[in-house]
Amino acid sequence: MVLSHTLRNWMLPVSMTLGVGIYLALHLSGAPGEEGYLRFCAAVQPVLVAVMLFLQLNLVAPRDLRFHRWHLWVLLIQTLLFVGMAALALLVRNGGARVLLECAMLCFVCPTAAAAGVITTKLGGDLPGIMTYTVLANALASVLIPLMVPLVHPAVDMGFMPLFWAVVQRVFSILILPLLAAWLIRWLLPGLQRWLERYAGWAFYIWGICLMLSISLATDSLAGSGIGLGLALGIGGVSLVCCLLQFALGRRAARRYGPAASVTAGQALGQKNTGFIIWLGINYLTPVTSVAGGLYAIWHNLFNSWQLMKQK
Repeated sequence: MVLSHTLRNWMLPVSMTLGVGIYLALHLSGAPGEEGYLRFCAAVQPVLVAVMLFLQLNLVAPRDLRFHRWHLWVLLIQTLLFVGMAALALLVRNGGARVLLECAMLCFVCPTAAAAGVITTKLGGDLPGIMTYTVLANALASVLIPLMVPLVHPAVDMGFMPLFWAVVQRVFSILILPLLAAWLIRWLLPGLQRWLERYAGWAFYIWGICLMLSISLATDSLAGSGIGLGLALGIGGVSLVCCLLQFALGRRAARRYGPAASVTAGQALGQKNTGFIIWLGINYLTPVTSVAGGLYAIWHNLFNSWQLMKQK
């Protein structure tokens, strides 16, 4: 019990430290296993995210996924922030300022992390509420990205439907597939569903492993970016401001609906699927903008660590 309690309290800092430490140990020692480790992280992390989400969804019946008023406000905030940054990026053709605006675009349009339910529950939020918003945020990103990214970055030689389909494919395996699997088991095998409910708490420990792997990938993204110190600091500053701003705006937008809704909305808007930022930046915007995803992963996990310690 003591070990379990300690592990729960220190999961975030331990996972983040291990993620950075393992990567640096392999990278600085010149060990031949560095590339294999990174391939392992990239392959296993999405699978663990899907498993974690599946375990949480066994606690949520389809009827529990209801639309709340705060969902509308947070979706509106996310849309306005993204479109506003895209409009500014259209006015700035090149240079470091353009890169920073594209970084802000990515941080704002990125959908909610599948792991957000784990932290939201720990903070006293509403699990069905954040699961509903996760689905809505992914649907919103699937529409906004194909509409705006080709305008901002004309080099993306894709129409609306091909880019829409690329985003949907990215979302399906991590979000939709676990959702369908959990609901099919609930309808067809209720005994198995009740048994799986007993192990929903394991999602927290799986999340810790996912965090370690994602921080290793984020560290590699930073180390291999080759950008100058000034631009790196600029991207770090932009991603930090975007992170704190979204947590604050989410909480404020839902404050009138009660403390649980405020916590849930803050996590829904602030905790991001940073792998999505990296993927979108590398493939469809200026590749260096993918660094924003690695840095955002650090910022939102540090903020979550502070929230959990404050909660304790």
